[in-house]
Order: sequence, then structure tokens, then C-alpha cells
Amino acid sequence: MKKVFVLGATGFVGQHVCEKLVRAGWQVTVATRRRSNAREIMLLPGLTVLELDVHNESALSQALAGQGAVVNLVAVLHGSQAVFEQVHVALPQKLARACIERAVPRVVHISAMGADALQPDKAPSMYLRSKGEGEAVLIQAANALGAGATSQTGFDLSIIRPSVIFGAEDKFMNVFARLQKVLPLVPLASAQSRFQPVWVEDVAAAVVALLQGRSALASPRIHEACGPEVFTLKQLVRLSGQLSGLCGGWGRPIWGVPLWVGRLQAAMMALAPGVPMMSADNLDSMQVDNVSQGHFPDLQALGITPSALAPIAQQYLR
Repeated sequence: MKKVFVLGATGFVGQHVCEKLVRAGWQVTVATRRRSNAREIMLLPGLTVLELDVHNESALSQALAGQGAVVNLVAVLHGSQAVFEQVHVALPQKLARACIERAVPRVVHISAMGADALQPDKAPSMYLRSKGEGEAVLIQAANALGAGATSQTGFDLSIIRPSVIFGAEDKFMNVFARLQKVLPLVPLASAQSRFQPVWVEDVAAAVVALLQGRSALASPRIHEACGPEVFTLKQLVRLSGQLSGLCGGWGRPIWGVPLWVGRLQAAMMALAPGVPMMSADNLDSMQVDNVSQGHFPDLQALGITPSALAPIAQQYLR
């Protein structure tokens, strides 16, 4: 049976990826700091839960022994420069070394729309810059040649760059809908920023397709994961209110505010306990459109027809 090791399996996207992998006949091992974090997936047939700090390179390397592939879904949306570096750059470095040490032949890495491995420093936010740097680390390792070697000693690498991901457990459309339940008016910075939302099931299907070698591209390969429609942020907020049935299906009024007001809001949210709803770095990311530029193959190149947002979001927002 094919063996795959999944990092970030207990998150929103990871749960869907694990379910599809199991259905496709893979023997899945997931890494988590606490076994209880994997309660949503631990009963999937053939899935093994391993308590492990993936940032511990020695432990990570040992865990990869005998694995036929690795999927890296670990990511953060908020944090300091140091946090982004640790998760999006240092972890891929450790993962790459461990994969080469244990001769893991295939890696699938989830990045982000707007990341650029060739010019990561040109991205407007810490999130996107670190995502680009993480891609560059893996690409370099995938192409690595051992000293004096006559053949490649790296690994087959696939990178997926999704736009914003939606689904029943998302922290995107659900957040906008919840906001409109408590606010009579929604103040919104970067209201004209554009997105191309992609269904979580389609992203998970892309992971499986790439593990099964269904891409026509040579390694290292990049695929974009986007839905069939482009929306502005304002349109998405309005749609979340409409689909959740608020105000008779009209949703709340939306007030576009200047970027400086948005930064002030983000600074105030950062003072509250817990994970902020919006950060200044999120606003920086939205200064570039989160849509396909057509420079890389899309989901259809993997045999996946991307799903529209509204029919699916309506089911879970109501």
C-alpha cells in the first residue's frame, strides 16, 4: 500500500486531504503535537496519528523513514516576522533535508496565490514573502545534486498555489456571515481587492492527483488552484450575508473605508485575546489581487472542474 506522511493534517484543508487520500487507497500517517487534535480524522481507516513536533528535525526525519510521499499543509495567517519564518521557511528547509535523508521520492506543498519563488522579496506582506521563500527552499532541494553525484538526489516536487479556500469549516465566508449577525453596518478596507475562491474539496482532489502523478509537468511543478469566478472582497462579504439569509436575504450594508482606517481596525483587533480576525499583514496581502494570472496550469489541467462558490456556501452558511 502507498504510504504518505501529512503535516498540517488536523487543519481545515488537512482533514479533507486525509479523507480523500484514504479513499484513494493511501496509508496515511499524520503528525500532530497532541493526539486529541486529530479527533476528526483519527477514525479514518488505515490512518495513523503520530504525536510529533514537526519543527524537531531529528524527530521529523525519523518519522519519514519508509514513507513514499509527504504533503505539507502547515501554514499561519497571522504572526510576527519570526513566526512566518519559522513556519513557512524553516520548516520547509527541515522537511527538505529530512526527505533527502530518508529518500522520500515525492513532496506536495501547499503555498499561496501571490507567492513568488523567484522574487519573494517583492511581495507586499510577510505572509506572501515567507510563502515565496518556502517555495524557493523546496525547489532548490528538489533539484539538489549530491557532491560528485551523477544523478539527482532530490525529490519530485509539486506546489499548489490556491486562492482563498472556502468550505463548511472555513474562516472566510463564515467569519463575514457572523460579523453581519452582530454589526448593523460592515466597515471594510480593501473592498475592491479581488479573489477567486476555491472549494476545499477541489484543493484536496488536486493533492491526490499530484501524488498520483496526473500532472503533465516535470518537477518542480506549480499548479494554481482557483474557482471559476472572480469576486471583489465587497462582493464576497455581501454574498455571505445574502446566502446566510440575513435581513431577508439582503445582508447588511457595507461601507468601504480607507486603508488607514483598516490598519487602525487591525491594530485594535490585535489587542484582543485570541487569533485576530484581521491583521495589518492581511491587509498588505490584499494589495495584490488573489486571482490567477494564467502563468501556471490550473485545476483543469489535473482533470478537476472547479466548483462555484454560491451553491456550496449557501448550504453551510444557512
